[in-house]
Amino acid sequence: MRFRRRARLDPGQVTDVRGRRVSPGGVAVGGGGLGLAGLLIYLVISLLSGGGGLGQLGPLEDQRVGQGDTPGQVSQECRTGEDANQRQDCRIVAVVNSVQKFWDGVFQRSGSQYEYVDTVFFTDQVQTGCGFASSQVGPFYCPRDRLVYIDLGFFDELESRFGAGKTPFAQAYVIAHEYGHHVQDLLGVLDQIGNDTQGPESRAVRAELQADCYAGVWAANAVETGLIVAELTQKDINDGLDAASAIGDDRIQEQAQGQVNPETWTHGSSEQRRRWFSRGYEQGRPAACDTFSGSI
Repeated sequence: MRFRRRARLDPGQVTDVRGRRVSPGGVAVGGGGLGLAGLLIYLVISLLSGGGGLGQLGPLEDQRVGQGDTPGQVSQECRTGEDANQRQDCRIVAVVNSVQKFWDGVFQRSGSQYEYVDTVFFTDQVQTGCGFASSQVGPFYCPRDRLVYIDLGFFDELESRFGAGKTPFAQAYVIAHEYGHHVQDLLGVLDQIGNDTQGPESRAVRAELQADCYAGVWAANAVETGLIVAELTQKDINDGLDAASAIGDDRIQEQAQGQVNPETWTHGSSEQRRRWFSRGYEQGRPAACDTFSGSI
């Protein structure tokens, strides 16, 4: 995946707080690593096992992010598509711009208004509207402040643990998934989850799979946003599928505890995540992403 060299980026859609020290100001009660329910499950796992979460992702403090990245300089350094082709943080800025432009168009065509929200780059830990969160949670969307949060070192961890996450489109999939949760928030879908946060047919899992599908829908229409050079290649899509599989509940549980318990799933299996991303990409329409009807 390559960006148009002269395409203008809007770094104002990213808030960069990397390198800042944050003291815990409360307990996180919303959001989630690559999803909505993960943060709560992370806290439960932490209490039961003495630490970790989502497969015990390690602390990411002091890791360098991308080639030549300098925390706090996104607004000055990420200006064009060429910057996005050279730097990881600028690439995420470009993806955020593209994803939000796509959803803005979808909402306009339906007579609604899309709300642009920032992605927050942080290091190690961050205070959010959903409470205090560490990098161990992974990327997440907080419905209380309507922001996406990510420590970019997550992609290094995803690669070292599961062999996925370092390619441009795998990273784009992660961001597009989190903005899928923002779309769900705007549509009132997240309000329907309630206490149904675990299990293979739970509303939490259905919401996660819908966000995967929404990521696929964006991928199918990404070139039309004007930032990406040409149609995505099969390799790009395979990279996204690999990333989706890497963070399936079954795969994470198998590696973390040597066994799989579907009754504690919060995001869906590797096969489900691949299938719903593929469905969104192949059909290219948000209407194809009804994960709340019938079997998943």
